Amino acid sequence: MTGEQMLRCTACLVADRRKSYGDPAASMAAVAARWSLTLGHPVTPAQVVLCLIDLKLARLMHDPAHLDSAIDLAGYAAVLREVVR
Repeated sequence: MTGEQMLRCTACLVADRRKSYGDPAASMAAVAARWSLTLGHPVTPAQVVLCLIDLKLARLMHDPAHLDSAIDLAGYAAVLREVVR
C-alpha cells in the first residue's frame, strides 16, 4: 500500500467512525470528561487525542510495519485537527 492509498483508507475510516460515533470533537470531549474524573485533574480533548497518538506510536515501536496502527495514527492526527480548530 502506498502512502497515498493509506491516507485514502484513513479518510474512509474517519468517515465511518463519524457515522458510528458522531462528531470526533464531541467524542473526544466526552472521553476528556471521563478521564478527568478518573485521573482527578482536568484533561482536554486535545490531550486525549495526543495520548491516543502516543499509544499508536508505542505500538509502532514494536512493529513499524503494522499497517492498522499506522492508519489509526493518521486518523488520530486528523481528529486532532478537528479538536483544536
